[in-house]
Amino acid sequence: MTVTRSILLFVLAALAEIGGAWLIWQGVREQRGWVWAGAGVVALGLYGFVATLQPDASFGRILAAYGGVFVAGSLVWGMVVDGFRPDRWDVAGALVCLVGVALIMYAPRSG
Repeated sequence: MTVTRSILLFVLAALAEIGGAWLIWQGVREQRGWVWAGAGVVALGLYGFVATLQPDASFGRILAAYGGVFVAGSLVWGMVVDGFRPDRWDVAGALVCLVGVALIMYAPRSG
């Protein structure tokens, strides 16, 4: 159950961080206004909170692993929201990142 909870928290964190960054991008770069950018700031704050809910107590480990989730999640976000089509190297890189996440977070440790 702990691994499932951790994965769900990573997905929620990715939605908050990537969504927040996208909202700021839309507000500033696409000139949709400060309401969009403000919503993005709120979402980014939510990301910071969600990360604290991970079962592991190591900030460095959580943030390092989340980096891999962010890479893969950003490609998925781009596909779903912006019509981006990743090439095989994008997909391979994302898979490498997710293997890294699994090793960092879920490999058996002694002690």
